[in-house]
Amino acid sequence: MLKTVAILGTGKMGSAILSGLLRAGWARDSVIATARSAERAKSLREAYGVAVESNTDAVLRADAVVVAVKPQDAGALLEELTGSFAAGTPVVSICAGLPVAFFEKRLPDSTPVVRAMPNTPALVDEAMTVLSPGTHTDDACLAAVEELFKPLGRTLVVDEKHQDAVTAISGSGPAYFYYLAEAMTEAGVLMGLPRDVAADLVTQTALGAARMLREADSSPVELREAVESPAGTTINAVRQLDNHRVRSAMTDAIEAARDRAREIADEYA
Repeated sequence: MLKTVAILGTGKMGSAILSGLLRAGWARDSVIATARSAERAKSLREAYGVAVESNTDAVLRADAVVVAVKPQDAGALLEELTGSFAAGTPVVSICAGLPVAFFEKRLPDSTPVVRAMPNTPALVDEAMTVLSPGTHTDDACLAAVEELFKPLGRTLVVDEKHQDAVTAISGSGPAYFYYLAEAMTEAGVLMGLPRDVAADLVTQTALGAARMLREADSSPVELREAVESPAGTTINAVRQLDNHRVRSAMTDAIEAARDRAREIADEYA
């Protein structure tokens, strides 16, 4: 069981993980943050009441390390920390696109590495976090890392070969839903609804639809068809979406996100 966690690079996603751990009951002295600037460090201390230390001190104190820096900064960070990692300390990367091998070749031999892709709904304990173990990560270590992320929402373990697709679907996925919510809200305003009313309609509809997807014993196709009536309003709306190739555009968008994840690996590996 992990007792002390260092989050290196506590930006948006790192903060989401930090706040989720605290909400789950982790003691404030069990979570250590690092930050690039004194101003950011001060903000973290004031917001969460946790220690904000140098990267080296944080790693030396922790029995698990979450690397939450931008992918382009990961190499320099690991070089800075050469000699700081204790043998067997699990290292969890949430750096989009970077493979386990990137870390394994820069860390001490036999370091257990887990590649993780959470998403921002961690802020409301509804994250989807997908984990892939590295060469030296045994079942006990993977289970401990999974327990670390479970308070943030749901977890799933997949082979690393799927992680770029995971990044494109669930890592980037919240943005797609926000984009759709924005478009639906604007449509409501164009049709004369007050903006707050349109936003409320969209938000509650999204919440209800998401719950149906999770809890109903039906596929998305079946759920959609249950809303559509012959010659009705919904089927006419969906026809317009098909006419505008929205389904194809979504596939293209997700593939573009996946391809960018692959490019990141090529650029920084």
